[in-house]
Amino acid sequence: MNIDHHESFQHLIDESLAGAISAEREQSLREHLGTCAPCQEYLSASNRVIAGLGGFSFEVDPTLNARVLASLRRPAQRVQSAQPRHRRWALISVAAVVLTTGGSFVDLQFGRLIASVFDIQRMQVQQGLLAFWILPSLCVLLLFPLLPLLSKAGTHREERTL
Repeated sequence: MNIDHHESFQHLIDESLAGAISAEREQSLREHLGTCAPCQEYLSASNRVIAGLGGFSFEVDPTLNARVLASLRRPAQRVQSAQPRHRRWALISVAAVVLTTGGSFVDLQFGRLIASVFDIQRMQVQQGLLAFWILPSLCVLLLFPLLPLLSKAGTHREERTL
């Protein structure tokens, strides 16, 4: 007998142990097992394995799949709901504009005071404030509205890789 023949009967043995075999195929398997020592050994080993499992059941509750998917969706929905909405981003951007404009105005007004305290020209103070406060603030202010778009693009990129 060739190996493929034994392999097909081993599949029949597996089906038989799982209870998924027709009566006709069961009869064919019994006839073969009466004359084939390797298949008898395979059946014996399979029975020992099943006995070793001690009644362990492979049956799965049909609702398990739905519960697993639901439990995976919940954290994703929480993360999505925690992300600020467009209106919230717009309000934050407006607040950033007000703070940047107000801070720049205050800094420029206090330029005279700073110039007199440090005994430097007012123009030097204004140039310093422009270089170290106003321009960086404007750059951040221009970048701030882009953050939701960049965040959304990163999220979509991660979803495609999963």
